[in-house]
Amino acid sequence: MEILPYTREHLLFRERIRGFCQKEVVPHVEKWEKDGIVDRQIWKKMGSQGFLCTWADPCYGGMGGDFLYSIIALEEMARTNHYGLDAFLHSDIVTPYIAAYGNDEQKDKYLPGCVSGDIVTAVAMTEPDAGSDLASMGMTAEEKGGLTYLNGVKTFISNGLSCDLAVTAARDPLCENRHAAVSLYLVESGFEGFSRGRPAKKLGVHSQDTAELYYQNCKVPLQNLLGKKGAGFSMLMEKLAQERLLVAVLAACKARLALEQTIGLLKNRADKPLSQAESFALVEMTTELELGRVFVERLVLEHMAGRDIAARVCMAKYWASEMANRVVCRCLDLIGLEAMSEACPVVRTFRDLRVFKIFAGTNEIMKVVAAKSLGFSK
Repeated sequence: MEILPYTREHLLFRERIRGFCQKEVVPHVEKWEKDGIVDRQIWKKMGSQGFLCTWADPCYGGMGGDFLYSIIALEEMARTNHYGLDAFLHSDIVTPYIAAYGNDEQKDKYLPGCVSGDIVTAVAMTEPDAGSDLASMGMTAEEKGGLTYLNGVKTFISNGLSCDLAVTAARDPLCENRHAAVSLYLVESGFEGFSRGRPAKKLGVHSQDTAELYYQNCKVPLQNLLGKKGAGFSMLMEKLAQERLLVAVLAACKARLALEQTIGLLKNRADKPLSQAESFALVEMTTELELGRVFVERLVLEHMAGRDIAARVCMAKYWASEMANRVVCRCLDLIGLEAMSEACPVVRTFRDLRVFKIFAGTNEIMKVVAAKSLGFSK
C-alpha cells in the first residue's frame, strides 16, 4: 500500500524518467566512474526533458510540480547504481536557495539556466577546518569599492568541477557575532579570483566531481549577495531539513537496490537454494527497509504540509544512513566471494553509502540536534 499520494501524472513522470535513465544514464555510468565526472551534456539532456528543478515555476521553464516529483527523480536516479550525476543536489538543495531568497533579478538571471541544465550549481559551505560547525568558517567577505571580496578555501564540494554557480558562505571579519557574520553569495565560475583544485580521490562516489574551491580576492558584485547580509547562517539552517530528508530517502533507496541485487544473485546460483539463515537475513533486512520507508515517507508528507520536521528529520537521516550501511554490509556477507569483485554491483553501493553518514551533517550532529529537541540535553 502506497503511503505517498501519487497521481496518474506522477506515475507517468516516473515512467518517463526511468526510461530516460535506462537510455541516457546507465550506458555511461562505467565511463563516468572511470573519468571521475559525468559528461556535461547529460545535464542539458535532463533539463530538456523537464527532469531538473521540477518544482520551478513555469515562468522560469519549470513544470511547477510538487515535492513528490523530486522524490521520484531521486528514486529513479538511485536505481542507476551510481552517485555521480548529482541532480538532486542541484535541483532540490542548491537551486531552492535562489528560489527562496533571491530577488527577482537573481531569479530571472539564474533559474531558467538551472532548469534547462545550462547552469550547474554547487553549495560551498565546508572548509578544511570547518565542517559541522559552520559558524566557525574562515572564509571572509569584505566590501570595497562596490565589490565584495571573498578569501578562503572550500573543500569536498560536490559538483565542484562542473558547477557554473556556487552558493558560497562567507563571514564578515568585523562582526563579533559569528552566527550573524555569515552571508551567502552567488559566485559564478568566471568571476576573477575564483578557481578550482584537482578532483578529490575518494573511497566512493567516484563519478561525482568533488573538489576544493579557491577564492583569492574573488570579486563578487554587490548584487550577488543572496538574501540579507548576515542572514546566511539562518538560511542554511532553514534549508537543511529538506536536504537531510532527501539524504534519508536516498539512503533507503540505495539499500533497497542493494538488497534487490543481492536477492537476484542468491536466487540465480546454480543448484543451491536459499538456506534458512540466508532467508532469515533477507527477511530481517526487508523488515528494516519497510520500517524505514514508513518513517521517511510520513516525514515527506509532513514536509509537504509545511510542518516543522527539523528534529525528526535528523533522526531519520542518521537512522536511514546507518541502516543502509548496515544492510549493504550484510548483503556483501551473503554474496560471499563474488563480493570481492568489482563486477558485483553491490560493491559500488557499499563504497558510495559510506559518506551518507557524514554529509548533510554528521550522524553525531544529528543526535545532538535531536537530543536538544527532546529535552535530553541543553
